[in-house]
Amino acid sequence: MGLKIKRVFEAPDEGDGFRVLVDRLWPRGLAKDKAAVDLWLREVAPSNELRKWFGHDPARWDEFQARYRAELQRGEAAAALRTLGEQIRAHPVATLLYAAHDEARNNAVVLSELLQSRG
Repeated sequence: MGLKIKRVFEAPDEGDGFRVLVDRLWPRGLAKDKAAVDLWLREVAPSNELRKWFGHDPARWDEFQARYRAELQRGEAAAALRTLGEQIRAHPVATLLYAAHDEARNNAVVLSELLQSRG
């Protein structure tokens, strides 16, 4: 499985393969045609409550990861995670797209680690 992560604001390229936006909100100021998103799977994103609590505060990163992983085990998020896994396995290369400025601490990083650990 070739799995990448990339900011959605970066230009798409052929090496991205199947492009999945994993944010709950559409990125502000980005036209849908320029994003070249194959699938917008907002249900796999952190809940609004968790997203607002985290606020991309680096001091909350470890706790955010734990809370987000817990969310991904329940209800709609768990079903969306299964769908994401199926879609990724169906393509030789897939790219998880996110809008956050922090490349090291965002939900796509957590998803990538989780998906890769599951094979």
